[in-house]
Amino acid sequence: MAGRTMGKIIGIDLGTTNSAVAVMEGEHAAIIPNSEGGRTTPSVVAFSKDGQRFVGEKARRQAAVNPDRTIASIKRQMGTDYRKSIDGKEFSPEQISAMILSRLKKDAENYLGEPVTEAVITVPAYFNDAQRQATKNAGRIAGLEVKRIINEPTAAALAYGLDNGQSQKILVYDLGGGTFDVSVIEIGDDLIEVLSTAGDNRLGGDDFDSRLVEFIVREFQKAHRIKIEKDAAAMQRVREEAEKAKKELSFAENYNLNLPFIAVKKGEPVHMQMNITRRMFEELTKDLVNRTEVPVKNALADAGLTASQIDRVLLVGGSTRIPAIEKKVTALLGKTPSKSVNPDECVALGAAIQGGKLAADSYALSTDSRASQIVLMDVTPLSLSIETVGGISNRIIERNETIPTRQSKIFTTAANFQTSVDVKVYQGERKFARDNKLLGNFRLEGIKRALAGTPQIEVTFDIDVNGILKVSAKDLGTGREQQITITSSSNLSEEEIRRAREDAARYEAEENKRLELIEIRNDAENLVYRVEQRLEEEKANMPRDQYKKIRADKDFCKKLVVKSTPEKITDIQAGEIKEAARRLQESAAELL
Repeated sequence: MAGRTMGKIIGIDLGTTNSAVAVMEGEHAAIIPNSEGGRTTPSVVAFSKDGQRFVGEKARRQAAVNPDRTIASIKRQMGTDYRKSIDGKEFSPEQISAMILSRLKKDAENYLGEPVTEAVITVPAYFNDAQRQATKNAGRIAGLEVKRIINEPTAAALAYGLDNGQSQKILVYDLGGGTFDVSVIEIGDDLIEVLSTAGDNRLGGDDFDSRLVEFIVREFQKAHRIKIEKDAAAMQRVREEAEKAKKELSFAENYNLNLPFIAVKKGEPVHMQMNITRRMFEELTKDLVNRTEVPVKNALADAGLTASQIDRVLLVGGSTRIPAIEKKVTALLGKTPSKSVNPDECVALGAAIQGGKLAADSYALSTDSRASQIVLMDVTPLSLSIETVGGISNRIIERNETIPTRQSKIFTTAANFQTSVDVKVYQGERKFARDNKLLGNFRLEGIKRALAGTPQIEVTFDIDVNGILKVSAKDLGTGREQQITITSSSNLSEEEIRRAREDAARYEAEENKRLELIEIRNDAENLVYRVEQRLEEEKANMPRDQYKKIRADKDFCKKLVVKSTPEKITDIQAGEIKEAARRLQESAAELL
């Protein structure tokens, strides 16, 4: 190990609404603040009309004036063929997510003062194989080697368990911006074992916001006979106000909504004003809260436990701050949820703990830290099967099987003298294949000709620690074998990933160049300010010719600085400013 330094493996919570990044510092995980000082970063990407790209708070702030060029909640599209077109170029969910990950990577590098190339990234427990693969691809595009994909509730339990190692059974209720997960987890002596998981990939804070938006738009139309649904800018303002209302109603009983100049009627501006109460909000979203009940009961049943056997309930995800959620959890489990973890940060912290453990393992370091000693045992969220005669799903791996795992089954042919078989792989709990999600398929050729039912074909499913699946089929008679790593057809190909990485690297180079130009301008602006201050102080003590020369150089440099702006400075302007600043530095050397 001499001469080799251990790199940091960061932990990333890639969220629907907000994302966070953390790292192990000694015995504890710490959140890495972003460049604006925030502990979380909005998962929002925006493109300005002049070609600039913004990620995070700046992108979120300009959404109302630039809604068509702003992308939020992209996590809900992971593993699909969704594409967003900007200026004639199409961006996949992986590419948009990679932009967010690149921002988090850069914030981590600035914080740590060293390059970051490895990460643990979290996903909802109920993400299927295609969604997990898409997340991993997003990391690759961002220039990260994704060392592990782990489930969000598991990461939260890891953050909790590091400091609460006594034996206990906990239930993690994770309601984020776009997804809902519930996991039952047992914490023992240096062991965190996931017993079961369940959830809903289409339920989250976005849905609560949407209910409020629909209500606000409907009430406004009733009051003013104005439809605003087709006004993108107005609808974005309403969405932002609905989110504010949701958050405020977690602490207050009323929210006074006020959006001036939201529309125009007969040439006159119309303002949107209404009072929203917590009771109204709870009535609008009652069915969403109730939708979390079945996954909780399923997770308990799969773990073989009753609610009374759960020692602690952890609330994870910003949407769990909604009072009706806490009431529902208390009613379902008969106990008040714990407040011992920060719902916005614990997932990233858990990912960082896993990253710290992987770093120690990969560098064969001997350590007594708690993080390195904890063993994490996760599960696969959905059953995996192949289609057999009659369209039946024949399960090979049951849901909530501990991963990594490898399972095999022997199958045979359905027709006489069959020389090939199609292997179709599905994920889901339904009895018939058509009702589950097709993950992929391949053909095994070269089977020895024989009567139906004679050949023996061994199908093996192999799930790695990231929950990603490899499938193989082998004719035991001939030894012929075919295998694939399952990737959804909607995911990017290797060539598309390569091109996306090149685009990301090119953009990073352009961004670094822009930062360099801005730095030249800002340095010159600071120089002008310092010279102005000192020139006035020393005016009486210097020869008139010297004073005039310094003042002329200062005025010329100031003029060039004022003519440029940080957002639009060009190479030519930066070059002129740099030369003017050099001359000013020389002439004013005695003053500085």
